Amino acid sequence: MRWDAQRLDLDEPTTLPGLPDVRGLLRSVQVPEFPGLTFHEVRAKSALNAVPKDSAMPFGHTINPYRGCSHACVYCFARGTHEWLELDSGADFDQQIVVKTNLVDVLRRELARPSWKREHVALGTNTDPYQRAEGRYRLMPGVVDALARSGTPFSILTKGTLARRDVPLLAAASRDVPIGMGVSLAIWDDGLHTALEPGVPTPRARLDLVRAITDAGLPCGVFLAPVLPGLTDSREHLATAIGAIAAAGATGVTVVPLHLRPGAREWFTSWLAREHPGLVGRYRQLYGRGAYVPAEYRGWLAGRVAPLLAEHGLDRAGGGAARGIDGSLGLPGDSAASFPAGSLPDRTPTTPVAREEPEQLSLC
Repeated sequence: MRWDAQRLDLDEPTTLPGLPDVRGLLRSVQVPEFPGLTFHEVRAKSALNAVPKDSAMPFGHTINPYRGCSHACVYCFARGTHEWLELDSGADFDQQIVVKTNLVDVLRRELARPSWKREHVALGTNTDPYQRAEGRYRLMPGVVDALARSGTPFSILTKGTLARRDVPLLAAASRDVPIGMGVSLAIWDDGLHTALEPGVPTPRARLDLVRAITDAGLPCGVFLAPVLPGLTDSREHLATAIGAIAAAGATGVTVVPLHLRPGAREWFTSWLAREHPGLVGRYRQLYGRGAYVPAEYRGWLAGRVAPLLAEHGLDRAGGGAARGIDGSLGLPGDSAASFPAGSLPDRTPTTPVAREEPEQLSLC
């Protein structure tokens, strides 16, 4: 075919027939290190995605190195986006991962344009940039370097402990540009974690990531999300979670109830009916009118966590309000929630403390 010469490794025996509906496809590949995953390597035409002007997001652009996510979170709000590729929002989202192999080169060109205004760029707003594919393709070091060298502030939201590999690079970048860091976690029961987040590092591993980030002098806000009605919204569960997050040194916490967009809704409710049939009626009541819980539940949850946040000194203003930004600016997928302190770039770059180079973590 005309693009055969552009393939990264034409003779690799694990190369598979590609998906014709994926634009810029070079090849599809499976490798022994990542059983069950198929990587569709593409050449992207752009790296920066403009956020609609009327969006509630406190950033103007995003970067998504990967589409689909091997974290395989049953509740992930981004599942529906895989249908744009004519892949399904269930198993395909978990296992068919699109990789923008030329992302760093394209990004450097876009950041060098005279028209680029060095606006805040967010990563991790759709799928995780530190999912397992990053261990093979190593796109994020180049992304971080390109953003820092261009003077572009940025933020990263992740569940992937592979981010620990790049903490020294992020600390160095923070001397040049403002950086925000966010880690997402919510489930503390081992069985529930395994069932709902089978590809995600353990909560303890993610708390260790928070500590590594803050030990490097970087801020790190935690998204206690999603809170699952009837499963993780007990006072005991929330108290344990918030106490552990505070002990890890988080600079802020935002508590976000589950929302069920199309794609995620079908996948999650199938799991719920199979694993917790007694809760199906409650979820129908809570989510019968749309993707979000009613205001009454959100208010009840806020009242439950408020004293816990105050107890640990985590009740200060959220990320946006702390920077003089309208505190109503919402999270990706939930415009009613705000960013935790530390998860958005501050106006003044932080000064990281010296630390030894950490050992690279094994992939989870």
